[in-house]
Amino acid sequence: MTMSASQRRVLQLCHSHGAPFADITQQWARLFADTGWNVTTVYLTGNPDDEVMRASGGDKVIFFGFDSRDVRGLKLRAVWKLRQLQRANGFVLAVAHRFKPVYTCCLALDVPVIGVHHAYGDYRRLGRRLFASAFASRLALAGVSDAVRDDIRECLPNWPADRILTQYNHIDLAKLQADLVARDEARRVLGLPDAAYIFGNVGRLHPDKDQATLIRAFARLAPHGSLLAIAGRGGLEESLKALARELGIAERVRFLGQTPSMSRYFRAFDSFVLSSDHEPFGMVLLEAMAAEIPVIASDCGGAREVVAAREWRFPLGAAEVLAERMHSVRELGPGQRADLTAAQLTHLQAHFSQAAAQRQFWAQPSVQAWAGRLGTT
Repeated sequence: MTMSASQRRVLQLCHSHGAPFADITQQWARLFADTGWNVTTVYLTGNPDDEVMRASGGDKVIFFGFDSRDVRGLKLRAVWKLRQLQRANGFVLAVAHRFKPVYTCCLALDVPVIGVHHAYGDYRRLGRRLFASAFASRLALAGVSDAVRDDIRECLPNWPADRILTQYNHIDLAKLQADLVARDEARRVLGLPDAAYIFGNVGRLHPDKDQATLIRAFARLAPHGSLLAIAGRGGLEESLKALARELGIAERVRFLGQTPSMSRYFRAFDSFVLSSDHEPFGMVLLEAMAAEIPVIASDCGGAREVVAAREWRFPLGAAEVLAERMHSVRELGPGQRADLTAAQLTHLQAHFSQAAAQRQFWAQPSVQAWAGRLGTT
């Protein structure tokens, strides 16, 4: 029997609505846009928030309001509440982000579950591997990059390959570009000089982001009026500032702190550098590409899938090679720069736009099988 549009209900479950998950839930809600599916997003922890509700996308947003104690161990209260919600709504498919929501959905619901994983190592624990195997008949696992997908496949070698898939993060390109602030205004807001060539970096000041290699690479460059601007907060701020002083470039490295809606200001940068250690994906790369500025990234993790051209990637931790890439991008002529940014934007549209993400999702064999079984194709 073919299911009516009103019965095509998807539950989307997240542990919390802290960054970046309000944006991630919106991305997944967009996958079901104009397909006749109704998406309800549920956050296990966190208080109701109007801004999060607007940002989450979909048809309905629910805040369970549990605290961290309620979602430890067996998570029985969360399981019970989810079953109550299921009785009222009749979901036929669930999307769960990270392991705790996957666990909760599998126990609470008797429907297919897509477990979405945004980091490495989620199935390296034996208990998690056993749990996933127990629910294998109605569980598919998705990594946000081939790198994350391959990490899951390594942990679960006996699973069918088509049940551990890649579903890329994506952006609403038109909206993101419409929100961009013009170069001069963006520099004014960030306190950056108008005349300098500015290499930008955005991310937590954390070992995983490896801004130390970026600072060492920048120190190798002849100045030529260049600045390095690093946006973000974290425990390494003082040590990174000390490194810049030690290398004699403190006056040319700007620490911008945490700027709300930072993606709006990417046109303040002349180019963008991601130096991360095995980045699972790298949404900031898409944001920089959308701003039509050249992008350089470490050649590891999901970053190599986003930055397609090898000449604009560098080996992890290789400050000398990164310095060469930064010199090359700074020396690009106007035509070369335009060609590079056009090629990067084309790659984004082909693989990481909303249309590309929808095509990728609905072409997945497990998604097609479930949709067909539910009579919704």
